[in-house]
Amino acid sequence: VYVNFGSITVLTTQQLAEFATGLADSGHQFLWIIRPDLVAGDSAVLPESFLERTAERGYLASWCPQEEVLAHPSVGGFLTHGGWNSMLESILNGVPMICWPFFAEQPTNCRYACREWGIGMEVEGDVQRGQVEALVRELMGGDKGREMRRNAIKWKERAEEAAMCNGSSHRNMERLVHDLLKEAPL
Repeated sequence: VYVNFGSITVLTTQQLAEFATGLADSGHQFLWIIRPDLVAGDSAVLPESFLERTAERGYLASWCPQEEVLAHPSVGGFLTHGGWNSMLESILNGVPMICWPFFAEQPTNCRYACREWGIGMEVEGDVQRGQVEALVRELMGGDKGREMRRNAIKWKERAEEAAMCNGSSHRNMERLVHDLLKEAPL
């Protein structure tokens, strides 16, 4: 599981502890990006036993090349804030998501991922360790997680087709350029 809440999202100390404990209790391997400023007004301090409990299966870093991580075949899911770039990178790599939207476009992105596209599940309400644990377990080994993975691959294939020569994105870009050139004064 790849965990990254973006470059702007800020957690409380309690939220950090709930995510950490839920990840630890899930039993799954993870890469968690924890920025130094992730916790509001404080440094990101993990629960006392967290590092000990996850030493063999957890890796913490302050930054990583997200596109490369999401492209790696060992990544089975993405716990994300649901920012637009993260959503696109996840879709383009066929990686299903657990979304925890924070603000701006993130709730809308989360709704689409979870309810329209079938590639996400949402952390609802206040973050609770039990919910985080259950969502990670479902994502990585449950029936819904398998269905989300299949759907994520379908959306990846659709995105690839759209970007190909004569795909819908390619045609729309050509149309835009044509329309702009037609309207441009000489």
